[in-house]
Amino acid sequence: MNERSSIGLRVALTTLAMTLLVTSSYAATEKVLHSFNNDGTDGFEPIGGLTFDASGNLYGTTIRGGDSGDGTVFKLTPQGNGSWSETVLFNFSGTAGELPYAGVIFDGSGNLYGTTCGGGFYDYGTVFELTPKADGRWAEKVLHSFSNKDGACSYAGLIFDSFGNLYGTVYGGGPGGGGAVFELMPAAGGKWTEKIVHAFNLDEYGGGYPEGGVIFDAEGNLYGATGDNSAGLVFELSPKTGGGWTEKVLRHFDVKDGADPHSSPIFDAAGDLYDTTYVGGPDGDGTVFELIPKTGGGWTEKLLYSFNGNDGDYCYAGVIFDNVGNLYGTMVEGGAYNNGTVFELMPKAGGGWTGKTLHEFKDTDGIEPWAGLILDAAGNVYGTTQGGGEYGYGTVFEITP
Repeated sequence: MNERSSIGLRVALTTLAMTLLVTSSYAATEKVLHSFNNDGTDGFEPIGGLTFDASGNLYGTTIRGGDSGDGTVFKLTPQGNGSWSETVLFNFSGTAGELPYAGVIFDGSGNLYGTTCGGGFYDYGTVFELTPKADGRWAEKVLHSFSNKDGACSYAGLIFDSFGNLYGTVYGGGPGGGGAVFELMPAAGGKWTEKIVHAFNLDEYGGGYPEGGVIFDAEGNLYGATGDNSAGLVFELSPKTGGGWTEKVLRHFDVKDGADPHSSPIFDAAGDLYDTTYVGGPDGDGTVFELIPKTGGGWTEKLLYSFNGNDGDYCYAGVIFDNVGNLYGTMVEGGAYNNGTVFELMPKAGGGWTGKTLHEFKDTDGIEPWAGLILDAAGNVYGTTQGGGEYGYGTVFEITP
């Protein structure tokens, strides 16, 4: 991959001895729901994840293709015969935005929101809204165009707070030059006001270049991860009385426990954080880790799993939980065909985690799953691959464990 591969430069890795969790493969059924086709109308190269609507339709983005070549927002609708039909909801171009790397999210009224890495009024990316129209089409509105002064290029998706404000990250630019966390607030007349929550300045301790988004805890604090001048970090942003936010670094990585985190963390029911690193760990191929809050302050890191190439290389996306506490994720490369894998991690009764490879991509069903996964109510797993499939331009897939 061209643009994204240059972002996650492989760190010089030191191999350290430790006991690795046992990884095994077991049968799971994979089905390609859609193969993207560079035919001038369909999008191609999906990098972002998927989202469901209440009717079971899937929505996502492609960074290229469509009638202008600048990417699309698409919808997949299940048919009665087990197939899925695709509809292109919007074609990006110019001031409307270009290169939508992240997926989209819904608000309570059925509108879609997302980000782009390019285009907009200043050509540094946008935050956009898509509103369904009575005739079945969707109208796009640019809520904000980044100017580089406030940030440049958003790779991450968005989240809402309880007041309807949007939060996200930009990879570069901003007051400190290392990207930023931003907030968009709806204002009178349908306009939105942007505010920088935190600007990264690329110093040794504060991080920079966030590619993943942020999440809230129950108290309104924000959490995310960035690369920095070393191996990366996990941060917390806490709102201050009277305005502003305070940054606290929860964990600095040191390569042996992981390096270069690119995704958004998640919480479990106990308030522990879970995320991945792109590289690092004992074999250098990426890790899954947990951060546990300590009584009295601070966080303890636990390395849950380290990848070794056979079970996957380079964990770009984050992980998700199922309803019994298992974790699922994707690896960009590795596996039997070196095209990437889908994995499951299961907690063991006496402690530790057991890894299973759910699927190894073979090219015909996909290459390089950069995005994270989603689950349906039946426990089926859905995701995208950047390449491969029938036409070689990426897929949407379903895995039934």
